Amino acid sequence: MQKYTSQEFNLPQEINGISSKQIEEHLKLYAGYVKHSNLIQEKIELLLQDKEQNSYIISELNRRFGFEFNGMRMHEYYFEQLEEGLKEINPESNLNQKIINDFESFGNFIEKIKEVTKTRGIGWVIVYFDKKQDNLNISWVSDHELGQLGGLQIILAIDLWEHAFMVDYLPNEKGQYIEKYLENINWEKVEKRF
Repeated sequence: MQKYTSQEFNLPQEINGISSKQIEEHLKLYAGYVKHSNLIQEKIELLLQDKEQNSYIISELNRRFGFEFNGMRMHEYYFEQLEEGLKEINPESNLNQKIINDFESFGNFIEKIKEVTKTRGIGWVIVYFDKKQDNLNISWVSDHELGQLGGLQIILAIDLWEHAFMVDYLPNEKGQYIEKYLENINWEKVEKRF
């Protein structure tokens, strides 16, 4: 069984509008997802020694694994987007050309992201690329293990669970957090995913 390891992120010392305390607490949560992904895998391996007796427990652990694993992976997308500080999108990049094709301008694309982030509740806003349809999709996902758009490549992920901003912003200030997060994205990282 291969173990998952916490990724080290090359985050800037200062992120405009997001405190180091907020990042520190959020990284602890990410480390928990990594830890629990490994613990579940270890427990399943142990329980498989008596599959018949442990089938129900194995099934429930497999269900929980999706939550822990996707929590780990989504946070990796989230933090990678902040690595090395703000880098604006390259106007000549393939991603920017796709954005212009699908949304008419980068500004419209950002406004659409902001519109979707206003969805009530906790969850994620994810920008996907659909190779089959050759278009970008901006979608709300409440739980990171449920509601993902099947087969689509994740291009950008924004965490809207309260743990992502509650050190710095109150729940009714979520819009301020979104503005600041979007102002800090390293678009080179996003372009590489595309």
